[in-house]
Amino acid sequence: MMAAVTALSITLCTVSGCRTAHAPGFGTVSYSPEYAGGFEITGHEDSLSRVVRVKLPWQEAGSSTPDLFIRRGGEKLPEGFQGQVIDGDAERIAAMSASHVAMLSRLGEGSRIKAVSGLRFLSGEALASCADDVADIGNEADADFEKLAAAEPDIVLLYGIGASSAMEARLRSLHIPFMYVGEYLEQDPLGRAEWIVALAEIAGCREKGEEVFGKIRDRYNALKACVPDTVRRPEVMLNAPYGDVWYMASPESAMAAMIRDAGAEYVYGGKGSGKTETVDMEEAFILASGADFWLDTGSFSSIGELTGACPAFSGIRCIREGNVFNCDRRINGRGGNDFWETGQTRPDLVLEDMIRIFHPEIADDPANSGLFGRDTLIYYRQMK
Repeated sequence: MMAAVTALSITLCTVSGCRTAHAPGFGTVSYSPEYAGGFEITGHEDSLSRVVRVKLPWQEAGSSTPDLFIRRGGEKLPEGFQGQVIDGDAERIAAMSASHVAMLSRLGEGSRIKAVSGLRFLSGEALASCADDVADIGNEADADFEKLAAAEPDIVLLYGIGASSAMEARLRSLHIPFMYVGEYLEQDPLGRAEWIVALAEIAGCREKGEEVFGKIRDRYNALKACVPDTVRRPEVMLNAPYGDVWYMASPESAMAAMIRDAGAEYVYGGKGSGKTETVDMEEAFILASGADFWLDTGSFSSIGELTGACPAFSGIRCIREGNVFNCDRRINGRGGNDFWETGQTRPDLVLEDMIRIFHPEIADDPANSGLFGRDTLIYYRQMK
């Protein structure tokens, strides 16, 4: 299911063991990301072809991660190249994550999407007019490869959580090219959005991709600059128990970075792993008790539901003062949450929400009216 990748969207990847099947002779950097650490685009003098080199495919990747060679103008493959190959721009794309759909839609290239995982959960408008022509192939663990083959994709966009995708071996046997998109592993919020450029290269519209990303980057940085260094920085708790487990984002995660950029502090100091970690209920209670705000309460949609599951938390300050917000404002009728779709590619909009939550005086300042174009939240909702 497309939502699977989002459960670990705040995880940090360690890639010291990553190796790639590089394209000999295509070592000239064509695009070096400004914020993303997970990919680069290389080329060769006088060549139209490009190589997308994925450096962050999944958490703690240690196995071979092949380059993607985009062969253009009938050019020959580099001698000895063992990676993935597509001939020309990808006109037909299978996207296994909602964030992939959001990136292509942001580029205005949603019509290229011919297969997805979890069509009913998609929240955006990108596929609304052509949903009947898009195959839903299910999640990666039991993907319908007959539907996928019938969709005739030029490439499948994969993700891996703790290992390579379960689809990889079958895709190889069917000779269907693939590429891992590891945007959710980026530590920098803008690094996630910058993967738009990688997908734009695949679609043959990299100039547009750089322009789209540039607007997101500029707006994010302008919003960040609205928050003075001298502002009082409230403490922020994240998440809620999932069964008996309470997951906490790493202090080095993109979510923690956005909290800081919005003029607040994340309550969790971490255990030094650089990854999503778990805490017991006692530690979670101590953290939440010191928080001014509580964000991202998962499936709990009301204060009553939250305190019913965590009765000991009923008296903590952020609950008493009503400072609990969940990122479920944009859920469609089928349960798809747009925060995990467009929210992953629009960190500027998420940051706008956070500033409005933590520092409404900044959002309401007439001097900032050009940046805060609405008086309501976008992805977040104050819980009642």
